[in-house]
Amino acid sequence: MNPQKDDRGPLSDYRVLELGSTAAGPFCARLLADFGAEVVKIEAVEGDPIRQMGEVVEGKSLYGASISRNKLIASFDFRKPAARELIKAVIPKFDIVVENFRPGTLEKWGLGYETLRGLKPDLIMTRISGYGQTGPYKDRPGYGVIGEAMSGLRHMIGDPDRPPSRAAIPLTDYITALYAAFGTVMAVVARQKSGSGQCVDASLVESAFSFMEYHVPAFEKTGKIGMRTGTRLPDSAPNSLYPTRCGSHIHIAALADAVFRRLAIAMGRPELGTDPRFAEQKIRYHNQETIDAMVTEWTLAHDIDELEEILNKGEVPASRIFTMADIFEDPHYRAREMLVPTPDDDLGQVTLAGVVPKLSGTPGKLRWAGRRIGQDTRAFLREAAALSDADIDRLVAEGAVFCDPKSEAMRTPTTTQT
Repeated sequence: MNPQKDDRGPLSDYRVLELGSTAAGPFCARLLADFGAEVVKIEAVEGDPIRQMGEVVEGKSLYGASISRNKLIASFDFRKPAARELIKAVIPKFDIVVENFRPGTLEKWGLGYETLRGLKPDLIMTRISGYGQTGPYKDRPGYGVIGEAMSGLRHMIGDPDRPPSRAAIPLTDYITALYAAFGTVMAVVARQKSGSGQCVDASLVESAFSFMEYHVPAFEKTGKIGMRTGTRLPDSAPNSLYPTRCGSHIHIAALADAVFRRLAIAMGRPELGTDPRFAEQKIRYHNQETIDAMVTEWTLAHDIDELEEILNKGEVPASRIFTMADIFEDPHYRAREMLVPTPDDDLGQVTLAGVVPKLSGTPGKLRWAGRRIGQDTRAFLREAAALSDADIDRLVAEGAVFCDPKSEAMRTPTTTQT
């Protein structure tokens, strides 16, 4: 390891309390944990619903193993007043709270921002919701895909002759989580300067809508709405998915004039680079059907491996559509540490997606995979709330908290405090 690198991560001096569930809140906190923040996830007794999504091996949620990585897991039942009081008790020891309940939920429980910052004046609270903390729609229930639909982004995904499609991942949740994490780090920087905390308000609708920036001034000035274009990128040619002789497909992106000339040479038709119909991008996309037909004729004469070799040699951006099997075989993913064997308490080891982005001096790191429901409840309450084992046992009996049975069987009892 490079001795000049800080193995703890740039956020190692910050403690984060994660409240909420499913994708956006947990992914935001996961990003902070990847870069060294000490994240404690407060999970419902029945478990985060995300544990029921995706594949399960030997009773272990593989999605949970990834999105809860690097986190400590404590389990509270917020329906119990004692559990809510525990949150208030530990807040002074945390710098950041990440939550993604519907607006007003934490306030109903007596855990709103104003209440919590009364206990920790410089607290940063990152709030993720469907429509934001204000506005006429704030009380509506919202999932990522609903925000995607309302944002206009969904209208642009798919083929023009079919209903809008969707990605088979919670795309808008991840977009929002990225903005939320970005906002959180900006609030940390601001706190370093001012000493004051603040509330970060991240909306699913607005986060997805921000990706529509190309269309906002266009509609305001021209009235044009825009339409999905399938595998093509509007006003950009050739930039699409093309069939190959072997029955596969390759995406070629040769929109810039210099790149198009390199593609023409790779195709054995350098004259296309100076053809008045194609020489300039502002003219070429008006002849998109013609140039796409020419590229398709060429790609259909070659297998995918041969096409990639020709195009890479010709410095033309192109790729087959990778499956996960392709990714696991690809040397670049390994070299870039994007497939990371990670210690797991239940499976021994599980391969997880690597940390993004790469920092040269204070890189992120995968320390452990997501843990079991309530695996760290007892240790967390001992340290953060200064509770004795007898106190914790009483809370367990009341149903306010849950301790993982496997961890309980392995624990070393401490001296009971009175």
